[in-house]
Amino acid sequence: MVDAVDNQPPLDQTLFIAGETPAPKCSHVVIVGGGFGGLYAAKALSRVNNVQVTLIDKRNFHLFQPLLYQVATGTVSPADISSPLRAVLNKSKNTKVLLGEVTSIDPQGQKVFMGDDVISYDSLILATGAKHSYFGKDEWEEHAPGLKTVEDAIQMRRRIFSAFEAAEKETDAQARRALLTFVVVGGGPTGVELAGAIAEIAYHTMKEDFRNIDTSEAQIILLEGLDRVLPPFAPELSQKAAASLKQLGVTVRTSTMVTNIENNIVTIKSGDNVEQIPAQTVLWAAGVKASPLGKTLAEATSVECDRAGRVVVESDFSVKGYPNIFVIGDLANYSHQNGKPLPGVAPVAMQAGEYVASVIKTRLKGKTPAPFKYKDHGSLAVIGRNRAVVDLGFTKLTGFVAWAFWLFVHVYFLIEFNNKLVVMVQWGWNYITRNRGARLITGSEMVATPVKQSSDDYSIVNSPSPVNV
Repeated sequence: MVDAVDNQPPLDQTLFIAGETPAPKCSHVVIVGGGFGGLYAAKALSRVNNVQVTLIDKRNFHLFQPLLYQVATGTVSPADISSPLRAVLNKSKNTKVLLGEVTSIDPQGQKVFMGDDVISYDSLILATGAKHSYFGKDEWEEHAPGLKTVEDAIQMRRRIFSAFEAAEKETDAQARRALLTFVVVGGGPTGVELAGAIAEIAYHTMKEDFRNIDTSEAQIILLEGLDRVLPPFAPELSQKAAASLKQLGVTVRTSTMVTNIENNIVTIKSGDNVEQIPAQTVLWAAGVKASPLGKTLAEATSVECDRAGRVVVESDFSVKGYPNIFVIGDLANYSHQNGKPLPGVAPVAMQAGEYVASVIKTRLKGKTPAPFKYKDHGSLAVIGRNRAVVDLGFTKLTGFVAWAFWLFVHVYFLIEFNNKLVVMVQWGWNYITRNRGARLITGSEMVATPVKQSSDDYSIVNSPSPVNV
């Protein structure tokens, strides 16, 4: 059994209210989750003398999720965008890293449980992120993997490149067409990036690699339920992104809802028209839901959660009635700035992690922390080679300039220097040669035999209730 603070009794919650009682000599902060929010909080607390930090994660590495789609499309390897947590925090002498999963929380006793192991805390920061959501159609996950983990990316990579390999051996024209059809569900940044990358693979990277198929005959179809791709961006940037995708060869279908995914067939509805798309490879980029720890916390504290499972937090990211429990990142619904939840993007988690660390440090000094204010430095989405859109608020960029800016920002925020160097070299080589050196097919899953349709054309069918993506 682990007890991280055997010699220090947990603080009473009232000690965190400025002016009531003096702060103790040392405070124990437990952080659950080593993503952007948790890691930035840990680093911000790393040089505080009167604080001890325990970071818990079920993975031993920090994953740079914004570049996960590049693992899925063979541009970089998983290790290039991952950093071991112990290596990142090895100079933080007040920080301990534990590999494990928090299964329950005792807010009254100020303890978290990892199975039989118990860890006491004075302050608790939950930053376990989110996973992909299928809007109540969880059975679709088997047919359309999402993209949140390294395993997800490797599975996507296997499906994408296995489809080309299977098409090389397929003699039936209809079956080959299904193998060379790639459907990406969701027109947000991840969906746009995936669709653009697959188009570059099919139309450029592997065009000379096969003998029996012409990879440029591949169909890449991007589906979006709203009336434009990249809905969070300005309309003019959405239009630029759609135009760039079409130039790459991607078929963009907006105002289109998925109603079923089964047996290598995607059923969609656009207006009154219902269609079936035979597609061997379907990739999901349409929605997210909070990690299960949000529900665990709600059961323990009666805190409110939204429809996506995110915890509704106070203006300092604390949980109502429990000022020493904080929830940040994709697990939090923070609606105190403009009445709408902050977006689930890395900069929000980074700033929230640093802010909560400052709240803890300020309270330990017996002072009242300043309110949180998210600084939106802009939004970025890459579409393909020399193509991107950037919204910095005061200006909007497209084309090569936006693409170069996107490269710089993503290299800058990679955690370790060796990752920055490796990714820059890899991108430079890929740009010159148009080659993707990480096109590995790994794992035991094989490509299924595609369902053969009675017609090469999409067929009109009856469908279940639609899901807006």
